[in-house]
Amino acid sequence: MQSLLVLIDGLGDEPVAMLDGKTPFDYARHPYMDKLSLNAASICENDIVPESCSCILRLLGVNREQMPQNRSYLELLAHGRDISEYEMVLRCNLVAIDGEGHLVSFNGGNLSSNAMASVAEICNGILKDVEFIHLSEYRNLLILNKEKKILECRIAPSQESLGENIDELLAEITKESLSLKYFLKEIEQRLKSFGRDGMRYRLYPWGPAGRETLPGFYTLHNLTGGVVGKAEIMRGIAKGMGMKLIVPEHATGDINTNVLEKAVATADLLERNDFVITHFNGADEAAHRYDAVGKAAFIQKIDTDFLCYISEKVRKPLKIVVCGDHITSSASGKHCRGKGPVAAGYLNGNKKVNISNYQDILTFLMGKSD
Repeated sequence: MQSLLVLIDGLGDEPVAMLDGKTPFDYARHPYMDKLSLNAASICENDIVPESCSCILRLLGVNREQMPQNRSYLELLAHGRDISEYEMVLRCNLVAIDGEGHLVSFNGGNLSSNAMASVAEICNGILKDVEFIHLSEYRNLLILNKEKKILECRIAPSQESLGENIDELLAEITKESLSLKYFLKEIEQRLKSFGRDGMRYRLYPWGPAGRETLPGFYTLHNLTGGVVGKAEIMRGIAKGMGMKLIVPEHATGDINTNVLEKAVATADLLERNDFVITHFNGADEAAHRYDAVGKAAFIQKIDTDFLCYISEKVRKPLKIVVCGDHITSSASGKHCRGKGPVAAGYLNGNKKVNISNYQDILTFLMGKSD
């Protein structure tokens, strides 16, 4: 029997006052999810960080010992690039700071998409030993010569560090690399013209990683696997684990993504694969923006557009799980531990499925028995 994992990044949340004291999931209408067994489970539990890379890999059956320390290398793979064993790659957000150097935004502040693209052009070609790669919106990567001390740096994620001083956050890594220190200072000067409304703009490098190797999905489960998604991390995992990948034309990685287009792509992959994971990133992005209303509306749209289509178009027997990877709080904008909602069952079936932890999800989706 085929299996489908509908992964809504950051699905879990806290009760929100503007949603009548409910979480975005509980506030949203989701009649198709309600036809499945509703459970709660923690994916990260207490042994891995509540972030997408490790949580998604856990849901795909990768052991903790095989998980990359950081996700930057996988995002590089998603961009169609690779590095040698003598290089390393860092994630690099375009962030906004106030007049005192405190982080006020991890995702480009109030800059438009066009403005962020202009910033990316400015950041190119400054130093030979610091390569800048623009991914999308505020997301970028840096490639440098491999240095053990930088790989050992523990830079706090920018989305977890709002209100803190950027120079203090980056003190360790800029001390270890004079090239990176010069690069960041030069960019700071070049971005002064973008400042407005008391905001200034900087680059924030974090999450250094060397070359990584993931186990193949088929090797792990003896199943063929497919991925539908736009987010760099999901595309990188697909490439790293040898899974078929579809990136729909109008997918955005946010709440304005074309949900129905993803449903069509998912149904297509299910025709040719034993297992498919469809990734929606918008709920996480909305929560990072403190947009609980937008998050609830997006969850509802996934139910009415995506699950409705799958229910009507997929005729083969299908096991299905709808869950998040971690909790993302719409109140704090941060990733959190804890149990999030899980809907699991058989498409157009009535058999109850009990899920209490991530192992139950794996057993249900990847197991041979019905």
